[in-house]
Amino acid sequence: MKAVDVHAHCVIGAVEELVGDDPRLWEQRQHEALRDSPQSRAESARMVRTRLSSLTTLERRLADMDAAGIDAQVVSPSPSQYHYWADEDQARRIVHTANRGVADLVASAPDRLAGLGLVALQHPSTLVEDLENALALGLAGVEISSHAPGVELSDPRLEPFWARAAETGAVVFLHPFGCSLGARLALRYLSNTVGQPVEHAVALSHLIFSGVLDRHPGLRVLAAHGGGYLPHHIGRADHAWRVRPDARGCAEPPSAYLRRLWFDSLVHSPEELGALVGKVGSDRVLLGSDHPFDMGAADPLAALDAAGLTTGERAAVAVGNAEKLGLWPTLRQSGKE
Repeated sequence: MKAVDVHAHCVIGAVEELVGDDPRLWEQRQHEALRDSPQSRAESARMVRTRLSSLTTLERRLADMDAAGIDAQVVSPSPSQYHYWADEDQARRIVHTANRGVADLVASAPDRLAGLGLVALQHPSTLVEDLENALALGLAGVEISSHAPGVELSDPRLEPFWARAAETGAVVFLHPFGCSLGARLALRYLSNTVGQPVEHAVALSHLIFSGVLDRHPGLRVLAAHGGGYLPHHIGRADHAWRVRPDARGCAEPPSAYLRRLWFDSLVHSPEELGALVGKVGSDRVLLGSDHPFDMGAADPLAALDAAGLTTGERAAVAVGNAEKLGLWPTLRQSGKE
């Protein structure tokens, strides 16, 4: 095993069928449309159409992996399938359907795939149940956005979820969907190019400053997109922690918590990847491609080669850290293989 891609997506058709005629979905899409220009929405729709087979068919997925030199892939649902607008009953159906869909995909190629499920972040009281459902299906953990309506990652109602995730060793994959800055970033696809890194910085700051990582030291949080802006501007967070009593909800300076988090390698330039490894350590970065979306990396291994990493650092990012974090071995230990 030479390369494990921990950031790759699928679309679960059964989820689309479940929500397709729900009027609340239409209302949500109307709201989401405010954050992207018509041009961006049209381009995104075209992009998804051209890559739909990679999102939905095993044969195309494996062919893509082979072309990129990827031995194994950790698959999570497309963030478009979070559906945080759903009420509790509908959300339970969505989550269980998504988790079963990912598990079935993984079972079709257990020597090449592992999986992450979903939880209904908008309903804190069901999060432990959702997590248990994913783990019972042999998944390695769950994927969440940076927030849900009325729910930040620092919300005290999430404490049972964080505790259970830490207790079970489940990986919580942080992958924002959309941006809370709305129409200010609607033009030129700024909702993604600027918005995604901002959402990461906000979400991770909620985890750090609120003391979640102090209370749950065994928590395994993996941030997509290199953690956004936070790792590269952590000095400002440290300064606030030192001079502002109202910012001191965590036991140590915020920079200390970079060593308690994990990050994928999808930062789009060798200089940024080298800086990320230098900031958080080569044992905290994992290979990620965002397959098969256009904002991903078609050749994520080339990015490692260009980043000036040592042989040991490259091996850790490409495969070793996924094994240590439990993303890849989890499936085989569950008896699925």
